[in-house]
Amino acid sequence: MTVFRHYNKAELDRQYDQRAWAPNAAEVIRRYGENSDLVRARLGEPRSFAYGQSDAETLDLHRCAAPNAPLHVFIHGGAWRLLSKRESAFPAEAFVRAGAHFAALDFALLPAVSLAAMAAQVRGAIAWLYRNAQTIGADPERIFISGHSSGAHLAALAAVTDWRRHDLPAGLVRGALCASGIYDLGPVRLSARNDYVRLNQETEHALSPQRHLDRLGCDLVVAFAEFDSDEFARQASEFAGAAGGRAVLIEGKGLNHFEFIETLADPDGVLGRAALGQMGLSTLALRA
Repeated sequence: MTVFRHYNKAELDRQYDQRAWAPNAAEVIRRYGENSDLVRARLGEPRSFAYGQSDAETLDLHRCAAPNAPLHVFIHGGAWRLLSKRESAFPAEAFVRAGAHFAALDFALLPAVSLAAMAAQVRGAIAWLYRNAQTIGADPERIFISGHSSGAHLAALAAVTDWRRHDLPAGLVRGALCASGIYDLGPVRLSARNDYVRLNQETEHALSPQRHLDRLGCDLVVAFAEFDSDEFARQASEFAGAAGGRAVLIEGKGLNHFEFIETLADPDGVLGRAALGQMGLSTLALRA
């Protein structure tokens, strides 16, 4: 019996379990932390800030030397229940050397909070960075965000946020890069993931970025890896298509779901080039 499109339940569960498509997943995830440690050794420990009331609501900021610099905000993945800002410093050096600040977010994970509360924390972090931009030496008019996997879903939600409801400017986020994410939660609610995501019809709709593109406030780079599952590739293609002229769709050739985000750390990598290009930054300083 099919439960979504042409998939039966077991097939749909596999489509939304990216470890089934990447046998080296554990090794690559371990590299995130190892390479983040190396970046901190080269750049120095970042400055940490609390952006909210709970212990989970903190961020790490790697600052560049330039005054009033643009800011790149990274939202980690991990199926909404794993990883942290500690494993998320690995792309920082590419941005710092290109003349941007880099912030890695922490936020509470499932099942400690609901997915709606998690999304609210991410919005709160971005709002805090905007309100405190001058204090940290950032340009509030040049805040860009990126996210990978479940972090791409959270980044997309931030991109379709009506910031005016938070007493903030509509164009607060200038650009977003969403890599290997999920943008319509309908199939997630029908899959094994819903055992811990716990979506109902109301939250499925409210937390599906593709259904709220009328509120899109920035340009998008939507990306997927060649060896993502078919459903993740479809989600990326349909999200970019629905966003129309405000979105660019790119593919990471020869890469799986977990390897793909590592290219954000390389100014000549697929995601690094896209993110720095979106920000209008040169990569010559890093190459030198």
